[in-house]
Amino acid sequence: MTHTATPSPTAYAPKIWGQMPARIKVLYVTTLHRTGGWLAEAFAADSATQVALEEAIGVTAGLARLRDEVFDAVLVSHEANVLDGMEFVEGLRGGGHDEPMIVLGTVPAADLLASAFEAGVDAYCCVAETTTRSLLWTFARAIERSQLMRENRRLVQNERQRLAQEHQEAERLLTEQRALIAELERLCDGGPASPVADSICLRSVGDDQPDDSSPASLVSTLAAAEPTKCDLPERLVSHYRELLRAHVVMGVGNLAREMTALAGLLVEAGISAQQTMQLHVHVLEDLIGSLGNRSARHVMNRADLLVVEVMAHLADGYRRRYDERRHPARQLPLPGFVASPFDASTVRAA
Repeated sequence: MTHTATPSPTAYAPKIWGQMPARIKVLYVTTLHRTGGWLAEAFAADSATQVALEEAIGVTAGLARLRDEVFDAVLVSHEANVLDGMEFVEGLRGGGHDEPMIVLGTVPAADLLASAFEAGVDAYCCVAETTTRSLLWTFARAIERSQLMRENRRLVQNERQRLAQEHQEAERLLTEQRALIAELERLCDGGPASPVADSICLRSVGDDQPDDSSPASLVSTLAAAEPTKCDLPERLVSHYRELLRAHVVMGVGNLAREMTALAGLLVEAGISAQQTMQLHVHVLEDLIGSLGNRSARHVMNRADLLVVEVMAHLADGYRRRYDERRHPARQLPLPGFVASPFDASTVRAA
């Protein structure tokens, strides 16, 4: 390995991205034929970063050190017929080790680079072709890549948990809406309260009491819930489905004309609030079920706003119909004609 001159204080400018660590703890797995004294001297001659090099002779000693300590990177010496660095790294990867691993050997990089990548090695460096500074940057890039991969796995796991929680929240809201429909049906029929509504009421009132309403039991209860039945015509269901999808994309206030037309159609058909709620929950269940791994929070929020707007238009439509029946329209006299004080019955009697 060739050595580079120590840079001046202005030659090395730290960057926000791709910055070399100030200190690196490296485990050097090697054999008795190539100890790490020369490597430690090479790192000490370069002041770009501080390298704490710890040596392990043999595969067994290297595995023991990796089991007991944490290292920023692992440097493996590749020697033919003595220590196969590719097989050693491949075994470590198979055992679950995700530390940055670099293989250092005497064979040119063009001959072993492909097999090194296939074995899970982050980089292969040839002693005759590598400088101290390039080896340090190889460590820095491998460590940065390992950290990014760990952060990416953590973010993916957090995203999966967030999506699972959103779907559980969506199922909980759908269950409460099913309970609302059952309660409306009970009020219309005058019968006893439904068990779904009672269970939700008891859960909301007795939150401070110990019960078995754990997340796992809640998920199993929601999975066993029957889908909401809707006896309305399929054309009306399809129309509401398209309206809900458009509302999810466009938001409140952009479909006022369609809302008014839908409310007028529901009023003319004599659809009650319970049937409208059944229609909404039935369509929403299908839409939530088709999301898969996508987020359900946005859909639920827009769907709640939609049903509130539909109910407002429906209530206003029935109010206008009630006002028309209470105060029916009367024919006003035409211009130029004044109503006679004597009606036809008075004149006939005379």
